[in-house]
Amino acid sequence: MARLKHAWLAVRPQTLSISVTPVLVGTSLAWAESGLFHWQAALAALTAALLIQAGTNLHNDVADFERGADPPDRLGPPRATAQAWFTGAQIRRGARLCFAAAFAIGIYLAWVGGWPIVAIGLLSLLAGFAYTGGPSPIAYGATGELFVFLFFGLAAVMGSYYIQTLTWSLNGLAAAFAIGMLAAAILLVNNYRDLDTDRQARKLTLVHRLGEGLSRYLYGILLLAPFLLPAFLEVQGQGYWLVLGVLPFALVMVRRFFRKTRGPGFNRILAATARLQLAFGVVLSLGLFI
Repeated sequence: MARLKHAWLAVRPQTLSISVTPVLVGTSLAWAESGLFHWQAALAALTAALLIQAGTNLHNDVADFERGADPPDRLGPPRATAQAWFTGAQIRRGARLCFAAAFAIGIYLAWVGGWPIVAIGLLSLLAGFAYTGGPSPIAYGATGELFVFLFFGLAAVMGSYYIQTLTWSLNGLAAAFAIGMLAAAILLVNNYRDLDTDRQARKLTLVHRLGEGLSRYLYGILLLAPFLLPAFLEVQGQGYWLVLGVLPFALVMVRRFFRKTRGPGFNRILAATARLQLAFGVVLSLGLFI
């Protein structure tokens, strides 16, 4: 039971909703616009997205440990390799298994959606590996938030929409921007919390480039700009405006981010930001059918 618990913690369950939300929004928007819903394709897309994120997290776990980015005094939750719950080789095998399973599911999705889904799937797998792999890992530069915006926003929302309808949509693009910005905010919190230990490991993230002050303002933009989405949607009915009901919680989160000193308390802000993105996606999805 302990090993199962440690395996579960290794994939970072507190942020796995970053994979669920875009699939939910893309699928719901497709249904609201076209009346089409293929549950097998939706389930496959969701499973593949979760596997890619889990594989990326596992690969990140061992890579950060080996590069010295997970020292004993890190502020974030414990990591599997650093805590010796598993060996680096075991974590890598877990990551490869996740990527392989996602690839297998991608074969079915490619059969359903054709070459656009092939391109999205292969690029997502490559990006998942490159996030902390290779000579120039994405996570060790200033483009991590852009990576999350592209793959957990644009690619995931629009890919989920396309797999249902086999068409593209400006509504889908607008929703993808909103979900992607919220996803990028989650990573920004993580990198803001870990700024000191990241610098020691030469992990020079966007937060390092911007500094603490500008990073706070960027968090505010990433968290609040998505609430402009209803003004850009053209869907029958007006229920999607209900998403503004989540706005007060976003304002509270921005206030907490500005006022709180970097420390272990940012673990709660990170989890709350992930929950906010999920709440935004759930309310938006429900509102599309009112």
